[in-house]
Amino acid sequence: MGEQVRGVLLGGGPARDPLADALLFNAARRQLVDEVIRPALERGAVVICDRFADSTLAYQGVAGGAPLDQLRTLADIATGGLAPSRTVLFDLPVEAGLARRAAGPAGERNRFETDAVHDIDFHRRVREGFLALARAEPGRWRVVDAGRPPAAVAADAWQAVSDLFD
Repeated sequence: MGEQVRGVLLGGGPARDPLADALLFNAARRQLVDEVIRPALERGAVVICDRFADSTLAYQGVAGGAPLDQLRTLADIATGGLAPSRTVLFDLPVEAGLARRAAGPAGERNRFETDAVHDIDFHRRVREGFLALARAEPGRWRVVDAGRPPAAVAADAWQAVSDLFD
């Protein structure tokens, strides 16, 4: 069900209220936590997600204008209080990131990259939202400069998490 909800959310269509988006993203997140993440953690597995609750804070909160306190409450309910041990932010200037997405397969782009309402200023607010989250929790977050060659980015990413495997 979670992936079906994400499919609806990421598909094109009319602009939606950021809080309505947040409710739906958190419904999908709840399913993911209950069906995949928590059982894996209980087995002792390492879990890596490409996005989690912080994405909702940056996209629907900072960039979209939904109240951050409400979004944090929703995330807490959706995750049952589960939070990442480490979050790696692959940081890139907005123009470079959008150019990379535009150069990639069109079928992998979503409404946040194709709808006019999500303009360059929206994406700048998203980036600043992520950077603000990283500054607020430096013990959890690591920021990696993603504008460098892939091998350097990969080395920095490993350095950002390697202490968790000692």
